[in-house]
Amino acid sequence: MPVARHALPAFGANAGTSAGAHDDGMEHVMSHFFAYLSRMKFIKRWGLMHNTYPENIQEHSLRVAMIAHALALIRNRMFAGAVNPERTAVLALYHDASEVLTGDLPAPVKYFNPAIKTAYKAIETAAARTLCQMLPAVLQADYQGLLLPDAADRVHRELVTAADKLCAYLKCLEERGAGNPEFAKAEKALRASVDALGLPEVRYFLDTFVPSFRLTLDELE
Repeated sequence: MPVARHALPAFGANAGTSAGAHDDGMEHVMSHFFAYLSRMKFIKRWGLMHNTYPENIQEHSLRVAMIAHALALIRNRMFAGAVNPERTAVLALYHDASEVLTGDLPAPVKYFNPAIKTAYKAIETAAARTLCQMLPAVLQADYQGLLLPDAADRVHRELVTAADKLCAYLKCLEERGAGNPEFAKAEKALRASVDALGLPEVRYFLDTFVPSFRLTLDELE
């Protein structure tokens, strides 16, 4: 039986838009940008592992945004930082957006060797450019910095990366708390990765907020 295949837009092509005139005299461009982003909920993380609760990249991105925002506030209030918490949160919301085109490649594959890591990074960049080009031209400059790395956001993206690692660690704690031994090794590896960041705001978050993730609902009350 033939299998239906969904054709993705060619990376680097100006795909995902079409123009048309409206009664107001302005040219309106139909963009597939947010229709693609809405499919984030179908992209599952941790594809090689048994999950008690499957996690998609849409809910993951929200959690990363919330924690990245908190890390920025902690840095500013407690460690003499001067970062923009709102900018950090928005960057986090879009940090995995390109995966609506590439899918989520499991970490053991993505980091199997330097050649694969470099090749996948190039694919991610091409996918992000393709997403950006789906937007009406008048909006592309605003979204380019959200979808593609910009030196001006280095300090913000540092916190997004830290929040991303924290979220992966928290996922391990939740799975282990649900009695799933599948995440035992990942928990240890991710905790070491988080500790290696050497960021004081991350240490504060670990000490202040993470212990509660080991409690039951009754224990939280």
